[in-house]
Amino acid sequence: MTGEQKRNIQDMRRQGMSYARIAGVLGLSVNTVKSFCRRNKLSVCNASKDAENKEDKAICKQCGKLLEQTLKKKPKTFCSDRCRYAWWSKHRDRMNRKAIYRLTCAHCGRAFDSYGNKNRKYCCHTCYIKVRFGEEARQ
Repeated sequence: MTGEQKRNIQDMRRQGMSYARIAGVLGLSVNTVKSFCRRNKLSVCNASKDAENKEDKAICKQCGKLLEQTLKKKPKTFCSDRCRYAWWSKHRDRMNRKAIYRLTCAHCGRAFDSYGNKNRKYCCHTCYIKVRFGEEARQ
């Protein structure tokens, strides 16, 4: 492959042309063009669409940082685990919790919700301590 062909591949790829079309125009194998583009990180999707559609870029839900999406993978929503944990901590109402059990405390008789544990007996640690060690015990 000549230097001129390499420059042509780069230009055509940035314009959004497919591997097959570039190969047909330059008279090269599709696999040769594909290998060259992958080695030089030339992707048609990122090069052409990012330049035209700045508003289509994804941003982190928590901090607003721009996210780099990877082709053929699930789109990212958060830039890091720290942002994901922080966002879900602030938006607990959006969680789809299915294992919520309505129980009654064995000590005080108060009704409480338990997530994921249907065998819970006490509404709080204080009630547990009072039953376990007697009413006079302190926390």
